[in-house]
Amino acid sequence: MPADDTAARYREAIIGGRTSLGIELGSTRIKACLVDADDPSTVLAVGGHEWENEFVDRVWTYSLDAVWSGLQAAYSELIADVDARYGVRPETFGAIGVSAMMHGYLAFDAQDELLVPFRTWRNTSTGPAAAELTDLFGVNIPLRWSIAHLHQAVIDSEPHVARLSFLTTLAGYVHWRLTGRRVLGVGDASGMFPIDPQTKNYDADLVARYDSLVAERAPGLSLTAVLPEVLVAGEAAGTLTPEGAALLDPSGTLRPGIVLCPPEGDAGTGMVATSSVAPRTGNVSAGTSIFAMVVLERPLQRLHHELDLVTTPAGDPVAMVHCNNGASELAAWVGLFSRFTAAAGLAIDSDAVYETLFHEALDGDSDAGGLLAYNYLAGEPITGLTEGRPLVVRTPESRFTLGNFMRAQLYGVFGTLALGMRALTEEGVALDRMFAHGGMFRTAGVAQRFLAGALDAPVSVAQTASEGGAWGVAVLAAYVAPHRTGVALDDYLRRCVFGGFEFETTTPHPDDVAGFAAYLEQYGAGLAIEQAAVAAVSPASRTEPTSEGNTP
Repeated sequence: MPADDTAARYREAIIGGRTSLGIELGSTRIKACLVDADDPSTVLAVGGHEWENEFVDRVWTYSLDAVWSGLQAAYSELIADVDARYGVRPETFGAIGVSAMMHGYLAFDAQDELLVPFRTWRNTSTGPAAAELTDLFGVNIPLRWSIAHLHQAVIDSEPHVARLSFLTTLAGYVHWRLTGRRVLGVGDASGMFPIDPQTKNYDADLVARYDSLVAERAPGLSLTAVLPEVLVAGEAAGTLTPEGAALLDPSGTLRPGIVLCPPEGDAGTGMVATSSVAPRTGNVSAGTSIFAMVVLERPLQRLHHELDLVTTPAGDPVAMVHCNNGASELAAWVGLFSRFTAAAGLAIDSDAVYETLFHEALDGDSDAGGLLAYNYLAGEPITGLTEGRPLVVRTPESRFTLGNFMRAQLYGVFGTLALGMRALTEEGVALDRMFAHGGMFRTAGVAQRFLAGALDAPVSVAQTASEGGAWGVAVLAAYVAPHRTGVALDDYLRRCVFGGFEFETTTPHPDDVAGFAAYLEQYGAGLAIEQAAVAAVSPASRTEPTSEGNTP
């Protein structure tokens, strides 16, 4: 609870609508974050809701009903937090921003009806489409990109393609329902279709190539007609309609007319949340997936299948190393240990279990004692796997201790990421600073230290590391204010948001660098075991295991 005078000031800001609300739909949690619009570094209240993807008919998906019930629950929890802290229940905000998992496929017909269940980024069934488009465009098109999903539907002659009227991402869908506008922030749009860095819009030449490619297979399909309009950070992207207000707040308290910023993807909000939008900066975001974003100061010299070329929310080019599998398997193991403590009658909460196990990893050997951990709950394009089988592998000579086991699990979160980052090293891409955010960095000095060793580079974590993208999109919403027109996003972040922040920076320890390098060599060799497991061990008949959630 803030001091009385501070609480009074915040109360007045809330009553007067001088606040900014950010909502992000992550893989396992929907978060809501309210900030002071004049000082977006100050988080006033938070709310959240746990949810899980489903594996239905061999497709990773979320139902649209779950989207709205989850959003309402997160919003309701935020309002309750505001009431508990400040004794008021807000009726309006200065601005709202929506963010969500990038990529995927939400396809609608002319009557705004969903044509097929939401196909998330996690699906890896688009290999033929991604390969054909990569050859056609001369640009890497990953399996999870929206255009890969669309083209795979064309290749497979899916009947719904003939009825397609609008294609968007999860953030674009929620924004559309709240405002009536079919728009997308350029960062999220860059995960649907390649962006021209000059126009900060879809690459017109590549759009024409695609329309020509499918002219006979999908008559009448026009990308320009079905893709959302692209906007950059700072532009107003519509206002909350009465219908949108009722969707977010069924109680009827929330008033319409609030301006919204362009909807963004979680990669873009992660860049904002770590002040990593300028060239030679980068960040790592760890959750159900893990990805690194590096803002480029020059074009890459050649195509790399390990790298996506996306953009910042301002439209500047970014190289992205995206791994489908992040901290979910780690969370599953922590859940197992948590259950053990409960079964043993020990009153230890989940956060304490995480902290204990993470600190135990510090006592492990630098190479994890010869243990290997593969966190592959889903397929992993960087390592050529269409499905995943979580594994722990050791030899009889391995030093099987709890410290080594936990270090192997933490190393496993960063394994595929480190393989992908080699492409940037080969290109000579320079980094002045690398930031990290996500729940696994809440335990100070552990995951951050191991990441620094994995990347052989300093890694910084800010106090907002666990708030992540919800706070990032709240900042983007605050950036829409008219008096900020003309201020570059990087300048705004450095001067108005991060000016007073303290970052905890960890430099790589030589033992960790050498130990992780030894681990990674074995990790690469052991991928043959993972491939054999995929071939030999079939998933359960009804479903595959869903992710166990982000670390807290």
